Amino acid sequence: MALPLTGPATAYAAAAHAVPQVLPMGVAVSSLPVRVEDRTGYQRTSFKHWNAGADPADGCNTRMEVLVAEAVQAPEVGPGCTLTGGAWWSYYDGALTNEARAFDIDHMVPLAEAWDSGASGWTAARREAYANDLGQESSLVAVSPRSNRSKADQDPSQWLPPSPDALCRYGAEWTATKLRWGLAVDEPERDRLLDIAAGCGDTEVEFTPAS
Repeated sequence: MALPLTGPATAYAAAAHAVPQVLPMGVAVSSLPVRVEDRTGYQRTSFKHWNAGADPADGCNTRMEVLVAEAVQAPEVGPGCTLTGGAWWSYYDGALTNEARAFDIDHMVPLAEAWDSGASGWTAARREAYANDLGQESSLVAVSPRSNRSKADQDPSQWLPPSPDALCRYGAEWTATKLRWGLAVDEPERDRLLDIAAGCGDTEVEFTPAS
């Protein structure tokens, strides 16, 4: 489930009175601004992560909060956010693990892609909020390292999850993340998302605009 943002990222969490929006996928994709991307000046360190997570007092940073929230079999959470037991499933490729440390946390829209699409003009605090976004379930995803490495910083025109069952969910969650944070798409990315939407029937995109 989605967890509230607190601590350094609070100022750029979803606004308390922001209204969740639900759009048909094709409509959602068509509402994204189209711009030429520019990676000038990008550094991964421009996005501070992982921070103290939803509750700085519990010892769980953002990565661990996502693992706890996305476990398909809940782990025991011990002192210092030590996880015992539990199970995780990577919807990108169907991989399963019983080891929390064996999974990565993927930024649905990679940090470099976010930079290209508008984040280069943000403050450091807003970039930290983006990189630690616990306010929307689709922003951060627990996935297998193999799929995460394969994806790297590519957009849907360059990479899609290998599991056929993942396609509609992935397209919707990518679109939701871009809409939430007011990020643009380039033409190949937009066209690929529209192709996906055309094959995904009644799939909807759910998002709450970030402050």
